[in-house]
Amino acid sequence: MINDYIRRVQYHETDRMGITHHSNYVKWMEEACTDFLDGIGYSYAKLEKDGIISPVVAIECRYKTPTTFGDHVRIHAEVAEYSGVRLIVRYTATNVLNGALVFSGKTTHCFVTPTGRPIVLKKSFPEFDKLLRGLVVSE
Repeated sequence: MINDYIRRVQYHETDRMGITHHSNYVKWMEEACTDFLDGIGYSYAKLEKDGIISPVVAIECRYKTPTTFGDHVRIHAEVAEYSGVRLIVRYTATNVLNGALVFSGKTTHCFVTPTGRPIVLKKSFPEFDKLLRGLVVSE
């Protein structure tokens, strides 16, 4: 079952201004993506066991409202695009307490073997391919 990922802002993630350093939002997207894959039954551990590596080839993040130590952030991840070779995951993060938009972003992933050769999921992993195709959510 797919759920939103809830993340508590840690003290070490804040900077001298008392707000979360922007680099942490990129890490949170990766955490939310890992949680999303767990939720659809294809954890990174399962993918790697099956010989699928999914590196991030592009990332985009738009910062909207800062967060501070102790805030809880709800990160919604969904499949924005999937071509069989490339996967784009879209993220929307909101402050749990007040609903403010914290950030929005996207990560683009490809699929390769452990030796770096491209994988076409439709041929090699048709079940995973079908699942991803069914999860695409238009904006």
